[in-house]
Amino acid sequence: MTGTHETEDLLRTYAPQVLGALVRRYGDFDLCEDAVQEALIAAAQQWPGEGVPDHARAWLLTVAQRKYVDHVRSEAARRRREDAVALATPDSALLARAADDAPDADRDDSLALLFLCCHPDLSPPSRIALTLRAVGGLTTAQIAAAFLVPESTMAQRISRAKQTIKAGGLSLAPPEGEDRTARLAEVRHVLYLVFNEGYTASGGDALTAPELSTEAIRLVRMLHRLVPEDTETAGLLALMLLTDARRPARTGPDGELVPLAEQDRGSWDGGLIAEGVELLGRTLPEGRVGPYQLQAAIAAVHDEAPSAEATDWPQILALYELLERTGPNPMVTLNRAVAVAMVHGPEAGLELLDGLAEDGRLARNHRLLATRAHLLELLGEKEDAASAYREAARHTTSAPERRHLTERARRLG
Repeated sequence: MTGTHETEDLLRTYAPQVLGALVRRYGDFDLCEDAVQEALIAAAQQWPGEGVPDHARAWLLTVAQRKYVDHVRSEAARRRREDAVALATPDSALLARAADDAPDADRDDSLALLFLCCHPDLSPPSRIALTLRAVGGLTTAQIAAAFLVPESTMAQRISRAKQTIKAGGLSLAPPEGEDRTARLAEVRHVLYLVFNEGYTASGGDALTAPELSTEAIRLVRMLHRLVPEDTETAGLLALMLLTDARRPARTGPDGELVPLAEQDRGSWDGGLIAEGVELLGRTLPEGRVGPYQLQAAIAAVHDEAPSAEATDWPQILALYELLERTGPNPMVTLNRAVAVAMVHGPEAGLELLDGLAEDGRLARNHRLLATRAHLLELLGEKEDAASAYREAARHTTSAPERRHLTERARRLG
C-alpha cells in the first residue's frame, strides 16, 4: 500500500521525465501531454491500493505510450487515415516494449521541457498554466482552482498554448548560447510568478494558496539541480525558502492578515531559514549578483532579525538601492520607499511615493495606497492615513487584504 501523498510526490517527480521521453520520441506535444495526463490519472487510481511498481517510471512511460497510440488510432479512424507512428511498429511490439528500453532512456528532458513550456511565443498566463500542468503534473482542475478561474478558462489557456507549440513547430531541442540564457530567465520568472501567487493570492477569500508556492519551490529545486552553476536560480530558491518560512505567521486564527512587524517570529520555519541562508551564503560570492540574489539577501536580513525593532534597515536600504540599479521597476522603488522611511523618516519615504504616483503602472495600485497610508500613520496624520487605507481597500481584489486595510482605517477613526 502506498499513501496518496507519497503517490502524488512520485507522480510530480516523474511527470516531466515521462512527457519529455514521449515528446522526444513522437514530437507531438499536444497528444503526448494528454497521454501523460491519462497515465498519471491511472497511476493515482491504482498505486495507492496496489503499491508503486518496481520500475515506476517505466510503468508510466509504457502506459502513456499506450494512451498515445490509442489517441493516434482514434484520430486516424476519425479522419480515415493512418498515422505513420501506428504503422511503424507492430502493436504487440509497441505495447510490450517499455519506453525505458529505448536509446537515451535515462536522459532527463525536464529542463528542455521547462524551456518549451516557457517559450517566448506563449503568453505569460499560458506559460504558467502549461508549466504547472506539463512539468508540475497538476490537473487542469487543480490549476484553475488555485488561480480562482473556471476550469473551462484554464483549459482554454492550456489548449491555446499547445496549439501555439504545434503551429510554431516548437521542439524539445534545448536552446543554446544567448537564447538559452534568455529562456532560463523566462523559466525563473514564470516560477517566481507562481510562487508569488501562492504566497499572496491576487484574489479570493484566502490570503495564500499554499499548493502554488509549494509547487513553485519544488520546481525551482528541480531547476537548481539541473543548472547548479546558475547563481540566479540558486538565488531564486533561497528567496522562496526565506519568504515561505514566514507563511505560518502571516495569518491569524480566522485567516486575517498579520503584517510582518506584528508576526510571531517563533512560528517561522527555522529549517527553511537556515537552508535559505546557507544557500545564499554559497551563492553571493560566485560571479555577478542578480535581482533574485539581492531579494533573497533582503529576505534574509528580515528573517535573521530577532524582532521587528532589531531589523537592520540601513542594510536593507542599501540592498534595495543596489536592486534598483540592477533590476529597476516600480515595486522595487515602492519597497525602497519603506526602507527610506525606516532609516530617514516617513517624510522621506512619502517623497518617493509622490514620484511613483505619477507612474501609470502603479498610480492606483492598492499596495502604493496602503504604503502611503502606513507612512502617514507613522507621521501621525491619522485622518489622511485612514482615508488612504480605505482607498487602498477599495482597490484590492483580495478579501483578507481588504478586511485588514478596512480595519486599519477603522482603528484610526
